[in-house]
Amino acid sequence: MKKNNIQAIELAYEQRDLEALDKLAIPKFREINKKKDFRSVLMLSCNNIKHLLKIENLEADCIMLNLEDGVSLEEKPFALVLCAIFLSRHQKSDKKLVVRVNALDEGGYDEIVYLNQFMPDAIRVPKIRNTQEVKNVLALLNDTIELHLSIETASAWHNLASLKVNKNVTTFYLGILDLFADMKLPQSLIQRDNPTMLYMLSHFLITSKAVGVHPVSFVYQEFKNLEEFTQWIQLEKSMGYSSKGCISPDQIKLVNETFIDEEQEIKRATVVVKLFEMHQEMGVTGFVDDEYGFIDEPIYKGALALLKG
Repeated sequence: MKKNNIQAIELAYEQRDLEALDKLAIPKFREINKKKDFRSVLMLSCNNIKHLLKIENLEADCIMLNLEDGVSLEEKPFALVLCAIFLSRHQKSDKKLVVRVNALDEGGYDEIVYLNQFMPDAIRVPKIRNTQEVKNVLALLNDTIELHLSIETASAWHNLASLKVNKNVTTFYLGILDLFADMKLPQSLIQRDNPTMLYMLSHFLITSKAVGVHPVSFVYQEFKNLEEFTQWIQLEKSMGYSSKGCISPDQIKLVNETFIDEEQEIKRATVVVKLFEMHQEMGVTGFVDDEYGFIDEPIYKGALALLKG
C-alpha cells in the first residue's frame, strides 16, 4: 500500500470523517482464496489501522477481520469501511481473509450487502440460530463467497447438523464462552478433563465432519498461559481437530506447529509444484486453485524446499 494512501486513511480516521474514509473504499476484483486446510485463525479488529497494515506479515493461515466483539458501537461504521479498504488492497492473498460481521439483528444483514462488492474470501456470521437465518444470509451473499458460522447459541447447537444448507457453508467455529452462557452452564466447566467439555468438543467435531464442514476449535482467552494452551491444542489434535482460533502471535506459532500433518503437507507440496510448473509453461506464475488457494512463485519455492528437505 502506498504511503500517501495510508496517510489519507489515517487522517480521515483520526478526523472521524466517515465520508472521506468511504471515498477511499474502492471495490476491486479479488482472487478468492478457497483454501480449506487453514490451521490458525487470528482475530483482528478492523478499527485498528496499525494491525490491519500487518496482514501480509502475520503467520496465521486465516485472518478474521472482526467487526463484532471488541469494536464499540461508535467505532463499527469506521471498522466496516476500513475492512472494505483493506480487502481492496489485498486483491490476492495466501491467507484466507474472513470478515466476522455483527449479529444479523444488529446490522449484520446490511454489512453483508455492503461487503459483497469487496469480495472477502468468507463471511462469518455470529450468534446464528437456525437454518432459516442461514438461508436468509445466502440469499444476500455473493455465490463466490463462503459462509462461515459461529456456533455460540443453544439454538445453533440444537440445529447443528442442519445448518449446512448448501456447499457455500464451509466452516463452523465453536464459540464456547457465549455458548456456555446461553445454555446457562458455568464457565468453570471449561477444563481439559471435564466430561461435559470433552463431550461438547467431540460432538462439535463429529457433527461438523459428518455434514462436510470444517470445524474450528474455540479461542483460548488466557493468551499468556502458553503451557495450558499447548495442552489444549495437543488434546484437540488427538481428537481430530486441525484448526483453532488465536488471539496472539505466540498462539499462532504453537497452533501451526502442532496441527501440521506431515503426510498431508508433502501431498500438498507435490500438487502445488505440479500445478505451478504446468501454469508456468503457459506463462502464468500466479493463479488460484479451487482446492489449494492462491499459488505463486514464493509458495512454489516453499513447496520445493519441503520436498527436498
